[in-house]
Amino acid sequence: MNQLEDERFRYLINEHNDYLLQLSYLYVKDWNTAEDIVQEVFIKYWVKSEQFQGQSSLRTYLTRMTINRSKDYLKSWRYRAQTLTNVFTDSNRTKNQLILQDEQLIVAEAVLSLPIKFREVIILYYFNELTIQNISNILVTSESTIKYRLKKAKERLKDILSTQQWEVLLNE
Repeated sequence: MNQLEDERFRYLINEHNDYLLQLSYLYVKDWNTAEDIVQEVFIKYWVKSEQFQGQSSLRTYLTRMTINRSKDYLKSWRYRAQTLTNVFTDSNRTKNQLILQDEQLIVAEAVLSLPIKFREVIILYYFNELTIQNISNILVTSESTIKYRLKKAKERLKDILSTQQWEVLLNE
C-alpha cells in the first residue's frame, strides 16, 4: 500500500467509522462485536474496493455492508451460544435492578427489543434521519414495505412504552 492509498483509507475510516459502529451496535447490542464487524467491513471494502461501482454513495454501500454483516452475525452460532451463556449468567444476578430513569435509555431499550426488521427502519429513519427512499435503497426493499414496517414498528413501540407519556408516539 503506498502513502496515498494509506491516507485515503485512513480518511475513509475517520469519515465513516463512528456512524457504522453505532449502526452495527444497534443490531448486535454489543460494542466489541460491533467494532469487530465494522473492522471486517473496512477490510472487506479495501480488499474488494474495485467492486464498488458508484451506483450509490460510498456511505450507502458501507451501510449496506455493515447491516449485512451484522445480520450474518445475528444468525451465527457464535451469537446464539453467547445469548445462551448470557441467559445463565444473568439469572445469577439480582432480578430487580435499578429502573432506568433517563428517557433516552428507556426508548433505546424499547427500540432494541423490536424484531430486527422493525428495529432497522426505526434506527435508519429516526436516529440516522434517512428518508424512506434512502432506507428502501439501503435495505433493497420497496418503499411501501419500508412505510409498512415503520408503521408497525411505531405501533409496537407504542405498546412497549404505553406506561410512559411519550408525546411523539401518542400524537402520531
